[in-house]
Amino acid sequence: MTQLWWNSWRTSAQAQTFTDTDWLFLIDTALMHHTMWAKGRWEFASEVRLRAAKFGATPEDRARLKLKVDDPTTRQQAPAQRPDNVSDINSRRARLTGTDG
Repeated sequence: MTQLWWNSWRTSAQAQTFTDTDWLFLIDTALMHHTMWAKGRWEFASEVRLRAAKFGATPEDRARLKLKVDDPTTRQQAPAQRPDNVSDINSRRARLTGTDG
């Protein structure tokens, strides 16, 4: 069950916005989830539910968070835009290797 739970988070539309600390928080939550299912420690259920709610697990959670999740299968790809303060990888590589690209 925890593998299924983890895979659902890993492939969720909102996962594209998760930071490293979000994933670490979810790993801790996955351990609780595993303990709950593997050992019948159902006292972890409310904590798992609260933690999952922080990431918009249910439609109600997403509404409360004012989180709009697009379906990635129907969304058109927007052209990649780079912030002004980030150089592209080819420029960086050329500076480091002393080549023109």
